[in-house]
Amino acid sequence: MKHPGENYLIADGIASWIMATLTGNPFLVTIALYYGASNFVIGLLAAIPPALQLLQIPSIYLVEYYRRRRPICVSSSVIARTLVLFIAILPWLFHDRHTALIFLVLAIAVQSAFGAISVCSWNSWMRDFLPQDKMGSIYSRRLSWAFLISTILNISTGFFLDHFEKFHIRSEIHAYSVIYFVGFLAGISGLFFLSRIPEPPMVEQKLPLHLTKIILEPFKQPNFRNLIIFLGAWNFAVFLAAPFFTVYMLKMLGLSMSAVIGFTVISQIANFASFRLWGSFCDRFSNKTVLSVNGPLFIFCIFAWTFTRHGFTIPLLIVIHSLMGIATAGITLSTQNIALKLAPREKATGYLAANSMITSLASGLAPLLGGLFADFFSKRQLVWSVKWTSPDENVVLRILDFSSWDFFFFIAFAIGLYSLHRLAYVQESGEVKEKIVLDEILFLARREMRNISSVGGLRNMSQLPLNFVRYVTKPKRTKK
Repeated sequence: MKHPGENYLIADGIASWIMATLTGNPFLVTIALYYGASNFVIGLLAAIPPALQLLQIPSIYLVEYYRRRRPICVSSSVIARTLVLFIAILPWLFHDRHTALIFLVLAIAVQSAFGAISVCSWNSWMRDFLPQDKMGSIYSRRLSWAFLISTILNISTGFFLDHFEKFHIRSEIHAYSVIYFVGFLAGISGLFFLSRIPEPPMVEQKLPLHLTKIILEPFKQPNFRNLIIFLGAWNFAVFLAAPFFTVYMLKMLGLSMSAVIGFTVISQIANFASFRLWGSFCDRFSNKTVLSVNGPLFIFCIFAWTFTRHGFTIPLLIVIHSLMGIATAGITLSTQNIALKLAPREKATGYLAANSMITSLASGLAPLLGGLFADFFSKRQLVWSVKWTSPDENVVLRILDFSSWDFFFFIAFAIGLYSLHRLAYVQESGEVKEKIVLDEILFLARREMRNISSVGGLRNMSQLPLNFVRYVTKPKRTKK
């Protein structure tokens, strides 16, 4: 039986993701590069949205004073989503590229500020609206539908950018304006569904509202403090590398925008295929267990970017985007759910705002530092090689060869490993060992193979890799 308001929640999610897809990192970075943005400005554009999530802190007063989260969320979303229209018409408003770039940065800043107010009220609203035992499955349905439609939209957008001249569009920047305008229409339509999601009454605060106490209290609670440390380190690692993936593919690898969109589609397909699985695992086991499985996979994918310039670039990018898509599905669900689950219901607004404060600082600082040091690393190289000399020949084997963006990816990988270490200190009810989840995944994979093939020999052959994984992950018995 569906939870009341679930259809509106899913519909709003679809509309929001369409807007996010059409105004996301690949398109924003390309527009910024067209206007002449430097590496620092690219990092700044990536840093502004998470950094301004700090405005969730004063937004607590707004939520606690009015105690009506839906009107606050909807009204602030109207302003934030209208800024997308402003970005769409920038080429017609300003012909000077430097001026247009300044207003692009300002528009992103204002949009992010009102988005932070919306998120603060949304988090508290959803904490009371969604039942804990169905939170993972409901969010997985919302996100899986959103990713499916976004994937189709990405394919259509790639085709549109390749043939925008046929639509009588003057230049590439005007083609991106059309994309942003469609994103604006999707975002505004989502407000209709957002305004119809039921809002439960807020739990009454028995004590007077003291912002400092509200923010500091989550840090005094050991388990939630451990969660904040993990999410802060995790977001720093991810945002140090992820905002520059598009720049790396366009500048360093020389790929076209259509190719970048193609890899995004691969990642989204993997997302869509994985959301329901991870959603059910979040409900059956725990969010921490799902994070423990997907976190290492995502972090090692970041490290794999360092090898993309040394041969097999396209196949390696396909594998990386596929695995990152699978991991992102589980991480998106579990990080969103675990904070909602561990925050006490009567103090959810303050707990979630404190968590957002730390993750926002980490997510905003990381790309800003990345943009500042991009030029520094572009002139540095770290090589570790082994040389074999003989009378006939000299052979040099490069074991390690880091240059330019490779430093970013490796540093992000190292910080990501530290964040996974901090995850071990977080306690969540229902958590199980990662091996149980891996066994369940292997069981589901074998069952699907049985359904696909009725030939015994082919089925047994297909099971060999899965049995090997089971053997590797199986703990060794020690002799007494």
